[in-house]
This record gives sequence, structure tokens and C-alpha cells, in this order.
Amino acid sequence: MNSPASPLVVKVGGSLFDRVVPLLEIFREAGRPVLIVPGGGKFADLVRRLDVSEDAAHWMAIAGMEQFSWYIASHGIPATSALALPAEVTVLLPYCALREIDPLPHSWNVTSDTIAAWVARELSADLLLLKSVDGIHHRRRLLSRVEDPSITSDDVDPAFIRFVFDNNLVARVVNGRHDDRVRRALRDEAVVGTLVDPRF
Repeated sequence: MNSPASPLVVKVGGSLFDRVVPLLEIFREAGRPVLIVPGGGKFADLVRRLDVSEDAAHWMAIAGMEQFSWYIASHGIPATSALALPAEVTVLLPYCALREIDPLPHSWNVTSDTIAAWVARELSADLLLLKSVDGIHHRRRLLSRVEDPSITSDDVDPAFIRFVFDNNLVARVVNGRHDDRVRRALRDEAVVGTLVDPRF
């Protein structure tokens, strides 16, 4: 992992919509530059129910992420569409960044998990995925570490683990409903969750 002062990409899952205010307080307290990548949450769930092409669904779901970005920004957080390491807690507006480059397959196998991993790769940063689960489970067992890129789990999108391995990223999946775990993860301390680190 990089040092606790280095910039970090943090995906805030859409299921944590009700936790935005306390999470932002924790991010500010940590004193670490954080680039927030929002999940799609209820906005993307609506798209899943519509009968539209994969191309349309892809951009509609990313537009849903953007709506969550603006909700986060409404709590006093600067928003940016630039793919750049932040100097402070900042939220990414992903639509323009992705629309310009269009780097990922248009498929429900690729959701905000893999989009956040792509952002981390572009910025050479580590990734923290905050979700409403304790980490990545495989065969109903919580994995403290993922060492096999072929593992599949419903806790992350189907493309995520392979993308992390293929791009030599360090990613951690932690339950964003536990303040203490989020604080420890921001300090790069040992924490309940799952580490995906292909480099060891």
C-alpha cells in the first residue's frame, strides 16, 4: 500500500446513500487527499429495469453515478470531471471523463466497482471500495485476501477482480457502515475486509 498521506481513490457504494454525511466527516478528519467515485445505487437500479440497449444502459448508469456525485457535492465537497489526483476530498463527475475516453466494455459486468478501479489505475493510486458488505465472500466465506484472479463473488461486479489483477492495482473492500473500519482503512491499517493485491 502507499503511505497514509498519499491520495486514495474511494468508491462510495450507492447502498451507502444514507451514510454520505458521516463518511464525508471521516474523510475530512483523515486529512488524506481522497477522490470519491460514486456508485450508481438507486439511479442505476432504475436503468436495470428498463428495456434499453447495452450502450444506452452503460451511459444511463454512468449518468446515474453522476447524479450521486452531485448529491455528495451538495454537502460542501468540490466536484471535478478531471482525472487528476486531488489535493483534498473531492468527488469525481464520471460521465464526461468516461464519455471522452470510453475505456470499458458496455456491459452490466462492468459497474462502478470496475469504473473506480479504472480511475485508480489512471491515477496510479490505491483503491478503497466502501460497500454495505464486510468484504468479498467466496462460497459464503469472507476472504481476508484475494489471491486468485478467477474468483467470482456477488459482492463486486464480475469484471472487478480480474481488472485489479490485470492492472496490478491494490484494492481493499470494506464495510462503509462501520466508522472505525473506514478510519482504519484510510490510515492503511489492518481492518476487517478483503484485500486484493496481485503484487504479493
